Amino acid sequence: MRKQLLLAGAASAAIWLTGCAPNFTAGEAAQKAASPAFGDMMPANGPARAAKPEVETRGKAAEERPGLATAFGESENSPWNRQSFVRASSKPAGAGLVFYNDKEGIEAMTGSKRKMDGMETAAGEMIEWGVKGGFSYLPTYKTYSWGARRFVVGDRDSSYSIVLKNRCKSRLEVVLSVDGLDVIDGKKAALSKRGYVIAAGETLEVKGWRTSPDTVARFKFSTVAGSYSNLKTGEHRNVGVIGMAVFAEQGVDPWTWMPREVNNRLDADPFATAP
Repeated sequence: MRKQLLLAGAASAAIWLTGCAPNFTAGEAAQKAASPAFGDMMPANGPARAAKPEVETRGKAAEERPGLATAFGESENSPWNRQSFVRASSKPAGAGLVFYNDKEGIEAMTGSKRKMDGMETAAGEMIEWGVKGGFSYLPTYKTYSWGARRFVVGDRDSSYSIVLKNRCKSRLEVVLSVDGLDVIDGKKAALSKRGYVIAAGETLEVKGWRTSPDTVARFKFSTVAGSYSNLKTGEHRNVGVIGMAVFAEQGVDPWTWMPREVNNRLDADPFATAP
């Protein structure tokens, strides 16, 4: 019954998304067809995925896998003001990854680690982002054993949201994925898909998969078997990861008057000692 309800909700969302899908130019359409899956995009300093663990994961039933994934949670009001946006490039200006799991899973994945603030800058400091649960950010850690990767600890059956703060003086478009699925259409994530446009200096809280212009289905920590990815597609290879790709706007320099330059100006010394 739960699977039937979830699929029914997903079908309704798909009908809405089909009716409001963005129009692409011929160039954008070609880019869309050729774009790799968003889940395949890794940081330059990240390790290559080994073939053997991937095969073992795909052959393992979802019911047998430990740890957390993300379910299609309850509906919540979350109005979306869609805006037009022309990207400066088909390639993102920057990207970010956050891995999540329960406490036991994080211990197994990280080993030596250090706790850090819930929000962290990414994409060349253009954006600041974090994973929030309730009124506070989830416990967040970083380990350098896997190329400076970031991890958050969640609790089963609790909801979470992704917080994004634009630190630029210009607009940015942000494409997000959860468990390898795009957060707007719920389908396989890709860089060519449209994202949320965030105004200069503004903060956006993404609470779930979009089901209409006014509502989302909350991100909710679940078992792998009960995840949206597994129930919708039967695929659970990419659970436990949140991805972000950041695009600058065409004709606008996002680096102008970034916080670092502003701070340098304010710290200028009129009587600095000559070298």
